[in-house]
Amino acid sequence: MTDARQPSPAPARRRPEAPSAPAAEAAAKAPTASRLLKEQGILTEAENHFAQFGFEGASLENIAAAIGISRHNLLYYFPNKEALYQRVLDDILTQWLAGMDDLSHSDDPQQALRRYIRAKLRYSRERPNGAKVFTKEVIAGAPRYGKAIAARVGPLLKAEVRTFERWAREGRIARVNFTHLMFIIWSVTQAYAEQEAQFALLLGKPALTERDYAKAEELICRMVVKALEPESDAGKDNSAPAVD
Repeated sequence: MTDARQPSPAPARRRPEAPSAPAAEAAAKAPTASRLLKEQGILTEAENHFAQFGFEGASLENIAAAIGISRHNLLYYFPNKEALYQRVLDDILTQWLAGMDDLSHSDDPQQALRRYIRAKLRYSRERPNGAKVFTKEVIAGAPRYGKAIAARVGPLLKAEVRTFERWAREGRIARVNFTHLMFIIWSVTQAYAEQEAQFALLLGKPALTERDYAKAEELICRMVVKALEPESDAGKDNSAPAVD
């Protein structure tokens, strides 16, 4: 008599688990080192062109030609001029905002303000085209970057004003309009990027020197510190000696 029972099926082989959709997407989109290097080269050249010609005057063809690639190749990295412009401004603002966060982490107003002003002047000296691109956008009414400025700069500005308010309550500084104080500091430090050519021309130089920036830093710091001097210290001269 034969056994009619069928043999048990072999256990199914377990398939390796596929990565989750977010993980797979992240892996697929992770930029390579060579891509990042190429993007940075494009961004640097684009910053130069936007600083000189503005958004309307700059062209993708000229930006691409300046770094030895075709317009089609550039569009592989940035789909259009608007996207490239937005990315340039994002990078500029990120570096600029890195200095703003410093004030909120200090308990010494004078030292914090000096570091802050020094950082802003260093930015103007080391990345003048970035300051020019940002200024052109703002002068035009920030038509393409206004929302980003409000979203990214606004909260940090409020944090800085709260720091000034705390120092004022503690009697460390005089109470002034701290929002406008920040506007003034931004304006005067950025002027050394925006008007560097004029300043150098009037000084009879081809370009401003490190010594010129040191003089500007010392004077700006003295004016700001003096303006914030508490009334009890009004008769004292706490300013540092000027740099010749």
